[in-house]
Amino acid sequence: MVGTMTLESATGFDESVISWIGAGRPPIYFGFGSMPVDRPTETVAMIANVCRELSERALICSGVLRLEDTVPTQDVMIVPATNHAAVLPRCRAIVHHGGSGTTAASVRSGVPTLVLWIGADQPVWATRIRRLGIGTSRRFSATTQATLGHDPRTVLEPGCATRAREVADQMTPPSRSLAATVGLLEELAATRA
Repeated sequence: MVGTMTLESATGFDESVISWIGAGRPPIYFGFGSMPVDRPTETVAMIANVCRELSERALICSGVLRLEDTVPTQDVMIVPATNHAAVLPRCRAIVHHGGSGTTAASVRSGVPTLVLWIGADQPVWATRIRRLGIGTSRRFSATTQATLGHDPRTVLEPGCATRAREVADQMTPPSRSLAATVGLLEELAATRA
């Protein structure tokens, strides 16, 4: 076992995202990764409405979603991509699709997580988040404005945030995961030469 690998690559949006986060209360991060979502404009409107009701800010990482017609507000920032390692630890909660890479980044951040899974391996990661006590989950297709108003409250409970920090401390650092993987590949290549 080498742990989860990530390149922690910077994006062209990181500086503006970090500046926006620093200008107010830490936001709730919403990320969809490479997952298509039916009615993305309505989904963003639902996120904005719920965050307004909760008196929270929202950072939406749209991924592959087409949101050109969606206008950000003072309390809702929308970017296509961001460096999870730099941004997620600055958020109050993380809401995402439950892909393996995003799940690892959210756990590593020490921030409580809500997984709104769509399919594939995502229910597995959603279950793991619940079992670790660092968040909760629900199927994205079962998400409504009411459930989206309730679920973040669950993950923002102090006990969940404390547990998220404890579990983050147990994660293998990405640099060690990468070094272990490179070492194993070099060892394998040497035996094949």
